[in-house]
Amino acid sequence: MANSTVEKLTPTRVKLSITVTPDDLKPSIAHAYEHIAQDVQIPGFRKGKVPAPIIDQRIGRGAVIEHAVNEGLDKFFRDATVEHKLRVVGRPAADITQWPNEKDFSGDLLVDIEVDVRPDIDLPAYDDITVTVDAIEADEAALDAELDNMRARFGTLVPVDRPAAKGDFVELDLVATIDGAEIDRAEGVSYEIGSGELLEGIDDAIESLTAGEDTTFRSALVGGDHAGSEAEVSVTVKAVKERELPEADDDFAQIASEFDTIAELRESLAERVAQQGVFTQGSAARDKLVEALLEKIEIPVPPQLIEDEVHNHLEGEGRLEDDVHRAEVTEASEKQFRTQVLLDTIAEQADVQVSQEELSQYLIQSAAQYGMAPQEFVEALQSSNQLPALVGEVARNKALAIALGKVKVVDSNGKAVDLSDFIVTDDEAAEGEGEAEEKPAKKAPAKKAPAKKAPAKKADADAAEEPAEKKPAAKKPAAKKAPAKKAADKAE
Repeated sequence: MANSTVEKLTPTRVKLSITVTPDDLKPSIAHAYEHIAQDVQIPGFRKGKVPAPIIDQRIGRGAVIEHAVNEGLDKFFRDATVEHKLRVVGRPAADITQWPNEKDFSGDLLVDIEVDVRPDIDLPAYDDITVTVDAIEADEAALDAELDNMRARFGTLVPVDRPAAKGDFVELDLVATIDGAEIDRAEGVSYEIGSGELLEGIDDAIESLTAGEDTTFRSALVGGDHAGSEAEVSVTVKAVKERELPEADDDFAQIASEFDTIAELRESLAERVAQQGVFTQGSAARDKLVEALLEKIEIPVPPQLIEDEVHNHLEGEGRLEDDVHRAEVTEASEKQFRTQVLLDTIAEQADVQVSQEELSQYLIQSAAQYGMAPQEFVEALQSSNQLPALVGEVARNKALAIALGKVKVVDSNGKAVDLSDFIVTDDEAAEGEGEAEEKPAKKAPAKKAPAKKAPAKKADADAAEEPAEKKPAAKKPAAKKAPAKKAADKAE
């Protein structure tokens, strides 16, 4: 294994100096000859059977060395990161300061590699942290709202002869134009006023209109070839309908549920409201705990990593010149990095293990959120190399569940909150594959990163990729010979 030393440049960046002896480079040299022999075509020799002396003569040993270094550099880098226990978070940049001798491959290969790494942090004490969440208001109003939501699913739409209001359903004809040219048209669109599921500004435009009336408004289009462009939209209200709810009686309870009476249904809904309240408290406690921990410790951020991530994000949106949005994305990216460092450190210190069952459950939940079949979701993750990132996400969820069990959580009335269903103990966190299958660790609500897209076949990996996927980019001095492939082409 090549020798290496590490120099800490900043809390988030290091320089690795790697010395590769001729013996260390020898396997890569052998592979280089094999690969070049497969690429080059020389009369009198079959493909892949060109002897090394002929390659030296026709292609040159400089091309062989370059091929060998480009092939072996990633392994030398990985070995060095393992040796020095570096947690790489950025893309490495390599500078080759000395090449082996072209005549006989003697002499050491010297490489300097700079790369961003996860900073070391000291976790604060948990015993002096108190997290306050809203108290659960299990009153009749909340219960009535839940019952009304159920009644709405069994409601019927009845035409009304009055101005449209929030909550009404309207039938619309829409025509969008840009500079007087029609670019889109839709007829008979059913829309619930106030749902926000159509165009921005449409609620204000159509509220108070009656059937047969029309108006115009300006809005940014959300689909088609002109998505994001502002258009003038003409809208005609064809019909106004209100939802008529069934009576909340025993007959409704029998139709809508497994209960015989409305009293039994209300009792069941009361339990559901209480459970939803606890879930809301658990989710809020997790978020507030992260904020409390981040306030207590200073976590440095690698500037180049954040800059690259922000640039890629804005470039994908076509908003590179939007300085206000750039500031927003930068702030969000820095916070996400600090949060990941915090949770990764907790997970590391607690020796968190992710079982196959836990990963499978998380994959199924995530696939459902993206409207994808689990197998399709897994294949997309694998093709874009995002599966390791998902394992890290599960580990961070467990880490946060561990921290939640070590702090005090109270509601706004000062009452202690029981979040045992959202807590993972240290013993559960360290459970491996077999143990966790017999006794699954308790799960906290999954916390997704903002604006995260479903994986695609050609999707880019997230900014915080696994270090194994980061390959150092080495540049050879201009005086050296061309890469092996180009030289081989010349020899054809």
